[in-house]
Amino acid sequence: MARFSLVLPALFLFASALSAQQSSPSTPQKTPSYAAIPVEAAKQPNPVKSSPESIARAKKWWTLDCAMCHGKDGDGKGETAAEMKLKIVDFNDPATLKDRTDGHDDMPPEGQRVKVEENWDLVNYVRSLAKKKADADQKP
Repeated sequence: MARFSLVLPALFLFASALSAQQSSPSTPQKTPSYAAIPVEAAKQPNPVKSSPESIARAKKWWTLDCAMCHGKDGDGKGETAAEMKLKIVDFNDPATLKDRTDGHDDMPPEGQRVKVEENWDLVNYVRSLAKKKADADQKP
């Protein structure tokens, strides 16, 4: 159980895609349940400092596991998402993560496939996607 509570924080960024999934008219839209996330996990700060090394480690996982839905650049336009007609949030948009803590998680856990530190690396990576866009928007 302790391992699960450690995995929760890093996966928060990806679950928003599931909650943003388009549903058919006969299926009501499911709203994410923030109450299901333990308070201590949701408030947990990222213990892995964002660094070029952390982001490089996460980019490997992103390419293998996340880009198919979330898009190569995090724009939410991955091939699998398009095929399944899923509406995935754009992590390039700084507003997407504005009110999210590092420990917030809506994404289903990866289990033992992804180590705890790698999950935190993914948090750093996803946050870096919005920073790149914000930096590009500020340049004349």
